[in-house]
Amino acid sequence: MILRRIGIAIALLLVGLVGLWIAALTLLPGVRDAGEPAAPAAIEVQSGGGTVLAVPVAGVPRDAIRDNWGDPRDNGSRPHHGTDVIAPADTPVLAVADGRIEKLWTSVAGGTALYVRSRGRDWTYYYAHLARYAPGVHEGQIVKPGDVLGFVGDTGNAGVGNYHLHFGLTRTTPEQHWYQGTDIDPYPYLAGKPLPR
Repeated sequence: MILRRIGIAIALLLVGLVGLWIAALTLLPGVRDAGEPAAPAAIEVQSGGGTVLAVPVAGVPRDAIRDNWGDPRDNGSRPHHGTDVIAPADTPVLAVADGRIEKLWTSVAGGTALYVRSRGRDWTYYYAHLARYAPGVHEGQIVKPGDVLGFVGDTGNAGVGNYHLHFGLTRTTPEQHWYQGTDIDPYPYLAGKPLPR
């Protein structure tokens, strides 16, 4: 009799846990592969002045991003040319605007990185220190705001355990390559200022 009651209690507990697991999968935001529809919270907005970039890391609000452009790096030997977005390891990294993946790249400084070129080829978005690329991501792929490109890591010169996305913004002309152009402080545009046309 007692064993039967214990068995029923365990069965009910298991059914409850399975129900919670199914509810969590249904209600909690999931990780999308690049190419799936963008989440409504990560849409690109057209403003009178131009495109407003989406936040490049899932779950990070705009007001949590800090301006660290120009901060000293490598013991003061060079200024920082980007904005570091701090996030836990493996947090999804998202496309900030419509574009095309120009280059998947690994380097000593940036680690696992990629470059996305805007539709008009006048901007290049640089994502560095990724733990890895999202499944299926490839050069030539068309992306839209909110598409998952990869995951936050500490590769390159980020430092072990210093998980963040280094986001860079470069102004280019259509004739220039992905690695050419003028570095621009991305912080104002990640904070919500529209890109100049």
